[in-house]
Amino acid sequence: MTWLATTGVAVAVPATPAWSLMPLPARMQPAAAGSFKIADGAEVAVHGADLQPIADRFMQLVANTRGLRLRMATTAGAHPAITFEVDPHADAAGDAGYRIAVNDQGIRVIARTPRGIFYGSVTLWQLLTPPGWTRGAPADVADGIIDDQPRFAWRALLLDSGRHYQGTADIKKLIDWMSLSKLNVLLWHVTEDQGWRLEIPKYPELTKVGACRKAVGLDAELTGSADKPYCGYYTEAEVRDIVRYAGERFVDVVPEIDLPGHSQAAIAAYPWLGVTGQRPAVWTEWGVSPWLLNPNEKTLRFVDDVLDEVMRLFPSKYISLGGDEADKQQWNASSEVRAQMHRLGLSNMDQLQGWFIGQLADHLVKNGRTPVGWDDELVAGATLPASQVVMSWHGDDDERVALQAIRQGHDVVMTPQESLYFDHYQSDLPDEWAGPPPAATLRQAYDTAVIPHGAGAGEAQRIIGVQAGLWTEQMATFAHDQHAVFPRITALSELGWSPAGAHDWNGFLQRMPAELARYRALGIDYADSAFAPAFHVAAATSGTFQVELSNQTGFGTIRYTTDGSAPTNRSAPYVRPLTLPGKTSLKAATFAPDGFELAAPRTQALDETTLLARDSSALATCSGQPASRLDGRRPTQGPRPVYAVDIGNACWLWPQASLDGIGHVVLTVERMAWRFGDEAKDAVVRHKASTAGEFEIHAGSCSGPLLASLPLAHAAGTTGQIHLDADVALPMGTGVRDLCIFATGDPRDGQWALARMAFSK
Repeated sequence: MTWLATTGVAVAVPATPAWSLMPLPARMQPAAAGSFKIADGAEVAVHGADLQPIADRFMQLVANTRGLRLRMATTAGAHPAITFEVDPHADAAGDAGYRIAVNDQGIRVIARTPRGIFYGSVTLWQLLTPPGWTRGAPADVADGIIDDQPRFAWRALLLDSGRHYQGTADIKKLIDWMSLSKLNVLLWHVTEDQGWRLEIPKYPELTKVGACRKAVGLDAELTGSADKPYCGYYTEAEVRDIVRYAGERFVDVVPEIDLPGHSQAAIAAYPWLGVTGQRPAVWTEWGVSPWLLNPNEKTLRFVDDVLDEVMRLFPSKYISLGGDEADKQQWNASSEVRAQMHRLGLSNMDQLQGWFIGQLADHLVKNGRTPVGWDDELVAGATLPASQVVMSWHGDDDERVALQAIRQGHDVVMTPQESLYFDHYQSDLPDEWAGPPPAATLRQAYDTAVIPHGAGAGEAQRIIGVQAGLWTEQMATFAHDQHAVFPRITALSELGWSPAGAHDWNGFLQRMPAELARYRALGIDYADSAFAPAFHVAAATSGTFQVELSNQTGFGTIRYTTDGSAPTNRSAPYVRPLTLPGKTSLKAATFAPDGFELAAPRTQALDETTLLARDSSALATCSGQPASRLDGRRPTQGPRPVYAVDIGNACWLWPQASLDGIGHVVLTVERMAWRFGDEAKDAVVRHKASTAGEFEIHAGSCSGPLLASLPLAHAAGTTGQIHLDADVALPMGTGVRDLCIFATGDPRDGQWALARMAFSK
């Protein structure tokens, strides 16, 4: 087993226990023997006020997934199979704790509040959907007792609706699924440089102007035309409906009105909110915009008006003011703002931002609310309002910033970008979806440090929760949102709910198959990246190939076929490197011990072109920095391409390419609209030998001998992928050489992406 693990081979692990629950409860006491059967028609009873909606949703959930139709008990004195009971004196912890007791008399869920009953109902649903469950068949629930309560009060997912808008029906789906992971906060990011999404009747231009932007790049696919703007906002009625819907599932919707930065859309609506007096367009790029709100009295009155409306719409105790990524260049250039800074006795613009946020925080506090904001000003050396809850996203340097916030007296929510920003891609597989670097894997999410290094026991009490970020610059659709959130949300839920002492990666993996089966029954299109087979192919003797298979987690059994058929849980298991002949279609998939398919089949063709071609995910960047993964334009047929690109530096490396006998090369490339604001200053411009530019391939280094130049003249005005081909001029004694491939010209005029390069003899 140790040898297999160190060689990266995925292996089967011991069978999961009968109670396969996610997140892991605080305490579980399974009985030595015995179980209770729940069959079609089993009765459910409620004792206590406000429990009927919870019972109804539980029964519907069981029907939709397990296929069992439960019914409410109608006869007094009957012995129902399942009982939900609220007792203010119940042996349960706090308002979210619950107890489940299973014995030969039935299943009893008891809590002090309906909230506790709701969480107990989620756990009971999981008890009814154990590993290997069969739809429609009766469920045997093992006897025992579960006593449970959350570790943290704030268990959150941030949803960015500013960059890309989600429909209300999709947001409700996300809330449903969040609640089944026992998350209880949706931090709703509704204002951005790229769109103001919240209706404010006193300021109608915010949504009339600020909710629409020019459809640049792939946004044109969403609108149907580059001439049709990308628009969307939430009416007051829609917001109230979402807040009500979330509340019924014990999810608190915390709005985020981000300022003074991330405000270009607001300034586009009302230019007097800015410093320059000019009206910018609603931003079509991604990154940090220089358009900041003017920190004067008129702007403060505007923001107070907005916050008053926000407080009417959102009953949450918490309201986020953002405060992140405020580029001060316009403030520094403004004599008016500099004069205000001096009048206030402040020494720099970070302190002025602190003063501005402090005025708004005071307004919230006076109205009984608690301000929330990001940790950026702490990074800059400034202070934040004493009342503010700090969301710490700068997770580097042993969570130094979070520890600083604690020691300044702030409550802190941990949301490190390195592991809990779910917009980051999840693997380096060729079919991984788009996202920024670096990768945030399932294991990295699970291993997030939620207590800063160096925090004492008392200081640790200031950590009130954990939060993941779903930033949507590169997630234009709800399908992409699902792929990004699931299954990493399982790691988030366990971080937020389960006791620290229960943290165990191997145990977590053993519970994943049942949870993934539940996702599938719910219709969640989750990512299987953590379990998907990866192929490592090398030349062997006599024209054969040696293939090694592995997956990211080392969990499950990889099974394969070589006859073109899809692998099943009875196909040959992979236990050692394979030696296979050419003209073989190798397919592999990963299966759990109970036979559940953890990852869909992937295919590797083995033929004369296999070792002569690379797609961009298999190439290195010339800068050595991890590549972004960018969506290309959707073709008329087939899947959307995804490219590995160092934004602003259209340059790739193929180390140790075998060039013997090579005579021709084909590049598949695509040019995308520039929409990467942060990268503009570092863009690498390369000399063009022709007006349209070209792709060049060099041996040894990017300044080494030129092997091929592939002109881009015929690519002008085309959209989607194009193919470039050229003969290759090999230097003497070629053999194995490092290759550098780059596009000439200025990437800010259009970012070139390389899909694939293929040599032929």
